[in-house]
Amino acid sequence: MPDVRCICAIGQTGQLGLNGELPWEGNPGKDYREDVERFFELTKGHVLIAGPKTIGAVPDAMHAQMTLRIIQSKDNPENVLSQYAGRVVFIGGGPEVWDVYAKYIRHWDITRLPYDGDADRWFNPEWLVAAKDS
Repeated sequence: MPDVRCICAIGQTGQLGLNGELPWEGNPGKDYREDVERFFELTKGHVLIAGPKTIGAVPDAMHAQMTLRIIQSKDNPENVLSQYAGRVVFIGGGPEVWDVYAKYIRHWDITRLPYDGDADRWFNPEWLVAAKDS
């Protein structure tokens, strides 16, 4: 089994998404820029597993610096993860992905950004304590 992790950013009250985007998408503020830079610094050289939209948002310049794996809802998470034994794997995406993969994630790296606006997707604290079925 790989070392499965998650890195994500949330707003002040747990906001994750709005209309299919990050609620703060395009915000030029320092905190937001630093969060994106940190994301690519930490995931560089590792595996990023996510849905097509998240993988599609990875800049072309980063493709050679990490292993990217697009997942679909029909994919069995244990089969996907077994392909990366001994590697560090970051699970990207959002609620639909984390609902399935949370029980495999051993480390959550969460940045709280200064965003305090609207959202239609929220971080679920239950993901942090999801137990792996043995």
